[in-house]
Amino acid sequence: MQSKRTLKARKRVALIAHDHKKGELVEWAVYNKTVLSRHELYATGTTGKLLEEHLDVPVRKMLSGPLGGDQQIGSMVAEGDIDAVIFFWDPMEALPHDPDIKALLRLCAVWNIPMACNRTSADFLLTSPLMHQDYEVLLTDYSQYLGRKVSSVQ
Repeated sequence: MQSKRTLKARKRVALIAHDHKKGELVEWAVYNKTVLSRHELYATGTTGKLLEEHLDVPVRKMLSGPLGGDQQIGSMVAEGDIDAVIFFWDPMEALPHDPDIKALLRLCAVWNIPMACNRTSADFLLTSPLMHQDYEVLLTDYSQYLGRKVSSVQ
C-alpha cells in the first residue's frame, strides 16, 4: 500500500534564489504578495531578508545557501516540513555549492514535492487550484531500498 501525506491548504513554501536571480524572485514575490501571504514562507539567508523587506510579511530565514541554507531546506523537505519549493536558479553560472543545489532538487523529487525553477513554473505552481486546498501527496515506497542487504566494509 502506497503511503500518503497531506499538504494543507496553507502551504509551507521555501523561496530560494541565486544572486543573479534575487531581483527577479523579489519582483515575482511582490507581484504575488497577496497569494504568498496566505502561506508560511521560508527562505535562505539573503533572499529571506530581501523578501521580508519587500513583502512586509514574516519569512523564516535559514542560513545563506553557500553556508548550508540549501541543505537546511533540503532537510526540511525530507522531514515533511516544506510543501513546495520555488528556486530561481541561474543555469549559466557554476557555483561552489552546486552539489547542495543538486541534492535539494533530488530531495524534492524523492519526496514528491512540487518545485518551480523559474518564473513561469512558479506562476503555474502558485496559480494552481491545488496550491490553495488540501492535497494528498503519494509517497514512493522505499521499503525495498531501506531493507536491502548491505555488505560490511572491511
